[in-house]
Amino acid sequence: MASDAPAVAPSGKEGAAPDADRDPRRQERRRERRRERRSRWYRRDVRWSPYALVAPFFVFFLAFGLFPLIYTGWASLHRVELTAPTDMEWVGLRNFSRLVSDEFFWNALRNTLTIGVLSTVPQLLMALGIAHLLNYRLRGSMFFRVAVLTPYATSVAAATLVFVLLFGRDYGMINWVLGMAGIDPVDWQNGAWTSQLAVSTIVIWRWTGYNTLIYLAAMQSIPDDLYESAALDGATRRQQFIHVTVPSLRPTILFTVVVSTIGATQLFGEPLLFNGAAGATGGADHQFQTLGLYLYEQGWVNLHLGRASAIAWTMFLILLVIGAVNWAVARRLRTSS
Repeated sequence: MASDAPAVAPSGKEGAAPDADRDPRRQERRRERRRERRSRWYRRDVRWSPYALVAPFFVFFLAFGLFPLIYTGWASLHRVELTAPTDMEWVGLRNFSRLVSDEFFWNALRNTLTIGVLSTVPQLLMALGIAHLLNYRLRGSMFFRVAVLTPYATSVAAATLVFVLLFGRDYGMINWVLGMAGIDPVDWQNGAWTSQLAVSTIVIWRWTGYNTLIYLAAMQSIPDDLYESAALDGATRRQQFIHVTVPSLRPTILFTVVVSTIGATQLFGEPLLFNGAAGATGGADHQFQTLGLYLYEQGWVNLHLGRASAIAWTMFLILLVIGAVNWAVARRLRTSS
């Protein structure tokens, strides 16, 4: 006899199928794909992020460094005026050959060398001495360290205008002090050596503090054991400075000499503003006209862009020679030490 009881449903949840989203194998595959994607992005980040971080520098260097350098080199081989920079006439090395016979170029080169020596040598000697004093534990040493850097933070225009007043012929404070000592007033702006000495004084005042802090940082990295050993051998502070400090600072001194020489080669603002009436001529007799002023005179006063470009590349070649000498001296110091 057939039973009227309903059929029993299969065991388990009624109508439920295996949940694909809860399948452990599929979840594991998803996690592996996510790890793989994260690993791929991480590798790309590690590989390309450094290039993205340094890219702005290269973009600005190409726009404001390399392109002007290449264009200046191309313009130096042409006769071109600033009023029509696109009208170029090929002249080859004629702009450079004219510099060889140009007395004003050699005068500017001599002035640049003289002002460079008058400003660099006293500046670095004073910076070395001041740094030696600040290296000891002085009361208020932090104040003096900030004070020596103040001239470096002053603008070239402000500093030069103040020194113009100090070196004034009729009412300058320098001549007033000399008059108290019985010395006749000096015409600082119109004399050859006096004008170069005055310009060098401005450079010394502005850059001594900068080099002082460089020397001070280098002195603080010298091990104290060297000074203790020298003191045990009976060396005085003066002897320690000569035989311990200065030899340890040879690479730093070489660096400051090269940087100061490059700065002297490019000197422009101080001589330009020292005698505002003379403009780019550097005095009535070009007595303190530097290479920077001569370049400015040819390019922006006489409007000879091709000649100015040749002067710029000549200055660039001079800086390359300075860099080569620096490399040779530094290599010799490394091999001798």
